[in-house]
Amino acid sequence: MSEENIVIIDYGSGNLRSAAKAFEHVIADQGLAFDVLVSDSAKDVEKAGHIVLPGQGAFGDCMAGLRSVDGMISALEDAVLNNKKPFLGICVGMQLLADKGYEGGETDGLGWIKGAVRSLKVEDESLKIPHMGWNELHLNKHGHGLFNGIKEKEHFYFVHSFEFVCHDEDDCLASFDYGGKHSAIVGKNNILGVQFHPEKSHDAGLALLTNFLNWQS
Repeated sequence: MSEENIVIIDYGSGNLRSAAKAFEHVIADQGLAFDVLVSDSAKDVEKAGHIVLPGQGAFGDCMAGLRSVDGMISALEDAVLNNKKPFLGICVGMQLLADKGYEGGETDGLGWIKGAVRSLKVEDESLKIPHMGWNELHLNKHGHGLFNGIKEKEHFYFVHSFEFVCHDEDDCLASFDYGGKHSAIVGKNNILGVQFHPEKSHDAGLALLTNFLNWQS
């Protein structure tokens, strides 16, 4: 049985090793035929079966880092938009899917899911920003393959001070409450993005990564 590459993109941002170890764990545990590759090569993205874009830090810095990798944007567009390969963005990697980000000024994102990344707004001024810690997930699309075995109000681990504001509510697959309702998972066709860190979310996070690998958009 041949193995299919999961490429985790290395563009100078994100906890790459933690994400890689989480995928390696679910592959071994479920006996899946995947190989995990951390890479900054556009050619590896072209050959990938599944693509993961992590991210930590400011939107503008992350977008600049991604654009600085030779041929990466065009390789991603071809693989994800044209060839419909399953894609998962994590934290800022999810935010980069938006049209615009407004962290430290206005920056163009990838524009794959219509929306903007803005400062996290909370109605309760006693709540701390950044939003850091465990929070319940509210599933807006219960039948989505990403949610197999994941219950309503399952807990996931968040660390962020900006949020993805979807232009189309249908693109918000799951939300969380923190002084108001906010996007936790966005998705469209073969493209998914999670605001939380599945690699830090224990069994629920591992279940979500397993579902991503088994998911058919």
